[in-house]
Amino acid sequence: MQTFNFDTIIVGSGLAGLTAAYHASRYGSVAIITKSQLDTSNSYYAQGGIAGAISKGDSPDLHYHDTLLAGRGLCEKDAVKILVNEGRERILELIELGMQFDKENDEYILGLEGGHNKRRILHAGGDATGKELTLFLLKKTIEQPSVTAFEYTAVTKLIIEKGECIGLQALDFITGENKIFQTKATILATGGLSRIFNRSTNPHTATGDGIALAYDAGARLADMEFIQFHPSALSVEDKDAFLISEAVRGEGAWLLNENGERFMKEVHPLAELAPRDIVAFSIFKQMQKYNSPHIYLSVKHLDHQKIKSRFSNIYKKLKEYGYDMTKDLLPIAPAAHYMVGGIRTDFHGETNIPGLFACGEVASTGVMGANRLASNSLLECLVFGKRASEKAAKRKKSNIQILKQKELTNLTEHEKFFLDIKNEIAGLMSKNVGIVRRGNALKETLYRIQAIKNRIPSNPRDYNILKAEQTVDICTLIIQSAILREESRGGHIREDYQHENPDFRVHIIQQKNKEPEFIPLKR
Repeated sequence: MQTFNFDTIIVGSGLAGLTAAYHASRYGSVAIITKSQLDTSNSYYAQGGIAGAISKGDSPDLHYHDTLLAGRGLCEKDAVKILVNEGRERILELIELGMQFDKENDEYILGLEGGHNKRRILHAGGDATGKELTLFLLKKTIEQPSVTAFEYTAVTKLIIEKGECIGLQALDFITGENKIFQTKATILATGGLSRIFNRSTNPHTATGDGIALAYDAGARLADMEFIQFHPSALSVEDKDAFLISEAVRGEGAWLLNENGERFMKEVHPLAELAPRDIVAFSIFKQMQKYNSPHIYLSVKHLDHQKIKSRFSNIYKKLKEYGYDMTKDLLPIAPAAHYMVGGIRTDFHGETNIPGLFACGEVASTGVMGANRLASNSLLECLVFGKRASEKAAKRKKSNIQILKQKELTNLTEHEKFFLDIKNEIAGLMSKNVGIVRRGNALKETLYRIQAIKNRIPSNPRDYNILKAEQTVDICTLIIQSAILREESRGGHIREDYQHENPDFRVHIIQQKNKEPEFIPLKR
């Protein structure tokens, strides 16, 4: 196999990966490896914006308080302090670099989203913040002479020798070749896993690869039971879920049930702008009450021109579905959106395996708790992407040599097998491991997924067989953790344990070949 040597390797090209790569480029050679194109990521599709306490009437302390409230008692306070204080610095740095956030009369336009008590959401291109921000940083990153990109290349194995991550094996989808990458530091920035569900706002690449790779290598995972469902995704039969940004509700949109009633006013003081877990669960209950596949989002009462201007991309996309955003009731239902837990790291992105780091959605830094505060995700990418790159740069190069690895094929005859397995599992996950869960259904689903695992052949060693194994592993980890957490908290709601239990103010830690652990918060 062809071997490459780099000082730092970044897996993933979303905002976290690009941030890590940009900062790592100052310290040595950098490889960015992505299984699709460089501009395909969850970050790219983020509509709402990036939270930051930059206005005169706001402060990092207020942002800190809102983040803790949304996190339902599971945030690590020191991690949140780092996020809100350094996050402000990272945003101002980006502006210095030339990033253009939307302004009016020379003042930044700040949006309001669920769980925030201040307008602090910066956006760019109206509702295209993720795209504008990702493309801006992508351009800055690939301009660096020390950065090399490998597109359409999937990482298939993290190489661990003597307890240390010294590189990885990857498969080039274009040539079919296996490649070896040797490095002193590997940073996983592979994003989320919400495509394991039927309805998801994520691109098709969001299948949890990084979590599966890290778990197989022996990394510790945390809080895998917490999946955030975005409350407002367009619900049209036989069509993919299309995200309608929370910022739309921030501008005054209403949520209406089948009878045309605003129900959130009775649920929470912030009504439609309550934290996402509360809104998603409330919508779910309305759908159950009226036996309907959706509720409705309405902006009919708002200034039509302002809505068209502020949400021009959403407006155009909804037109393709046959809806006029300013005149029609929009059928919506929650969709799997964000992985709150992930690979457990310290405050500098390092895992329990020396040489292996993680940042962004794939990581569990302690910032998100049991429920992510809206628009904190892009901020986390900036803050912990930089931190991971700086700690990675301090590592000394290992003298350990990579031994010969087994090649992986990518044969088309195995594609249908994987897709059939994936669709079967997605149906089970959506039915029994979605917004509301029950112990008996979780256990039954775990049994059925184990039966699916038994159908996966151990040979040949093929990419699609590996993907089937990884999907089974990821779903097993989520279900096992969901069974263990006998309470309702944040993005994990149990019908058979409907209240928060103070005894479960703990992180559930999972590691290969070890029993799960309950770890108390640091403070």
